[in-house]
Amino acid sequence: MGNSAAPVLTRPPTSVGVVTPQRATFDAPLALRSGTSLPAFELVYETYGKLNAARSNAILICHALNASHHVAGIHADRNESEGWWDNMVGPGKPVDTDRFFVVGVNNLGSCFGSTGPASINPATAKPWGADFPIVTVEDWVDAQARLADRLEIGRFAAVMGGSLGGMQALAWAIRYPQRIGRALVIAAAPNLSAQNIAFNEVARAAIMADPDFHAGRYHDYGAKPLRGLRVARMVGHITYISDEQMGERFGRQLRDGLNYSFAPEFEIESYLRYQGEKFAEYFDANTYLGITKALDYFDPASATGGDLAQALSPARCRFLVIAFTTDWRFSPARSREIVKALVDNRRDVCYAEIVAPHGHDAFLLDTPQYHAIVRAYLARAAEEDAT
Repeated sequence: MGNSAAPVLTRPPTSVGVVTPQRATFDAPLALRSGTSLPAFELVYETYGKLNAARSNAILICHALNASHHVAGIHADRNESEGWWDNMVGPGKPVDTDRFFVVGVNNLGSCFGSTGPASINPATAKPWGADFPIVTVEDWVDAQARLADRLEIGRFAAVMGGSLGGMQALAWAIRYPQRIGRALVIAAAPNLSAQNIAFNEVARAAIMADPDFHAGRYHDYGAKPLRGLRVARMVGHITYISDEQMGERFGRQLRDGLNYSFAPEFEIESYLRYQGEKFAEYFDANTYLGITKALDYFDPASATGGDLAQALSPARCRFLVIAFTTDWRFSPARSREIVKALVDNRRDVCYAEIVAPHGHDAFLLDTPQYHAIVRAYLARAAEEDAT
């Protein structure tokens, strides 16, 4: 007979391990760009690493459309649920939690714990649903600043994110220039192109046309617009992958030969339907509508007559801007617009254009050159801040 004692589970050396989300409640209303305000609200967040005595080693990670506060490690309530940027954040990883105190926060309007459309509206004791106000990137950043105050973080060593998260890093640099040392803007853009707005509108139209949408009040009917959500996710997912990557992974491969019907025959059809069905099971339709609108509205230069350099002139931090060659949703040309505006302002900016076949999703993957650049940039930041 062997030893019957239960095995001791140890944290993998490059993982932050099991993480329990935390919740912060704010009683003061938050003024929104729309002209309305949100009463008392909650933000769910996770932290990794330790805040140093000077409280100067904090990094804020901002998430993209369908992600959350669960950036790294294993979610305490969902075994095997790995954080969406676990390859980036952890001990010895590019965002090294042996050096930095990392904060991941779930944005307002999301469906992963922070106050959003699925939350209870205190005025009605029912889910907010369609009555939840539209929040913007700037509103998210203002709420994040309140969380930083609660955590007694006067200044972040860095704010970083990819895609919509990168837009938040830009907004931080503009709105709170004294509270951020560096902005890492990855696979982002200074605003959405007309084509991108069009993709978002098609996705929203699919959701709103679903008979189970009920003008956004589907909670009152015990329903969920699953069909619309599936189509919205399928449309979005197409834009996240490059044509090259889609061709390599799926090409024109058939599942079981041609059957001359409208059932999925090609592997790419099956893949998209799988992604849509999986997404619809856990995401909230009103959240999808709201977050895509936040993407559409983001445009710092709209306040300066289209002059991006003037819009970015309040920024005082250093910048690392990263783009990926096959990202056709937020192309390298859009990142170079940001870089030029920063150079025009004589800001300290580094730019990297990574050759990667994955399309927009490349910012989530562990391409060696990409990770090496982030690692080196933040390692130098830690050394500079320690002197």
